[in-house]
Amino acid sequence: MERWATIVTNDEGQEVISAIAQMEGGAPDVRKGNAKVERIDKGVKIGMVRGGGIEKAGEWGFPGDDPVAKVREKSAAKAEAAKTGKTGRGKKGKDTPVEPETDKTEGEDGGSQQ
Repeated sequence: MERWATIVTNDEGQEVISAIAQMEGGAPDVRKGNAKVERIDKGVKIGMVRGGGIEKAGEWGFPGDDPVAKVREKSAAKAEAAKTGKTGRGKKGKDTPVEPETDKTEGEDGGSQQ
């Protein structure tokens, strides 16, 4: 048996799964003008959008970005920054490596010393 989904386009232009049926044979007929029917993978659920980032199943997922993936990306970026010594926070000065102050001496032409 194959899984079929009725897909509609929402106001934002995203394709959304609005109904799922499991049946044998070819694609079922669609009577609505703005809907279409596609064969879908196991795990696709009603409410998923094409290209969604949460609970992905094939090319479908719920709208939004996967928060776990974001945390992993940030963690990897921090680890890379620690390796290279670049923290990426430069302007505010937080976690930015600071060079030690040294006595500045100007040349022998009578300049000032600190």
